Amino acid sequence: MSDQPYRRYQCVICGEIYDEALGVPELGVAPGTRWEDVPDDWTCVDCGAPKSEYVLLED
Repeated sequence: MSDQPYRRYQCVICGEIYDEALGVPELGVAPGTRWEDVPDDWTCVDCGAPKSEYVLLED
């Protein structure tokens, strides 16, 4: 388990945010799932963009 704070990533296509703390339980991504552990074939829940179209949000 990581001691690092949870991060948030944003889709550059539509603005959807993936929050590691929240995950996307309805799509099988449990809360607390780190971005690097999200499957590579995962797509944006809003627009269908690939995972590669997300950028880290700096707080």
